[in-house]
Amino acid sequence: MSIATLKRETEDLLGTPPAWAFGRKWTYKEALAQLPETMLPVEIWDGKLVMTATPFFRHQNIVFRFAEALNRWVRAKRLGVVIVSPMDCVLAEDLVLQPDVMFIAKDRTSIIQGHVMGAPDLAVEVVADNRRKRDYKDKRDRYEQYGVKEYWILDARETQVEIWALNEAATYELRGRYTGRQFAPSRLLPGFKLRVDKLLSESLDF
Repeated sequence: MSIATLKRETEDLLGTPPAWAFGRKWTYKEALAQLPETMLPVEIWDGKLVMTATPFFRHQNIVFRFAEALNRWVRAKRLGVVIVSPMDCVLAEDLVLQPDVMFIAKDRTSIIQGHVMGAPDLAVEVVADNRRKRDYKDKRDRYEQYGVKEYWILDARETQVEIWALNEAATYELRGRYTGRQFAPSRLLPGFKLRVDKLLSESLDF
């Protein structure tokens, strides 16, 4: 088997969008109808496909650790649904993001229609070192614009967690920046809190 054949078969298996797809603008419906299903991190920003490299192990370990803790809390109290990326979150026809973790309250689970068709109640992003502005500003601005009630930014490099929440004016306020042995508490889900150093630890948790 040639390298070119192996590359093509791998791309087919992963559902890699064809190169020509990155040179035009898309709506969500067009992308859904014309592009292959993919397990790769692909988003639509202002109609443009944006594909990033698959995350490193530490990133995914933090995602799993957060999602596992949140899911235990949510299930015990029957509050709603926790979803882990890759899962399309369709905020507009030309804006489709993939939060690392989402929580959707039980009275809003109707927005789960194959993909998530609307803003989750809570979104979480683990900061990627080569895309820090994306998570700290670009995604924060979009989540605020489309009404995500609470946004957590998990930063392993700085060992810190920021929590943003919508106020009465429907704009984000920084509810807190937490580091080290501090607990980061949710305003949306009273009683849910995680210790920052343990959440962002490099430990393999055996």
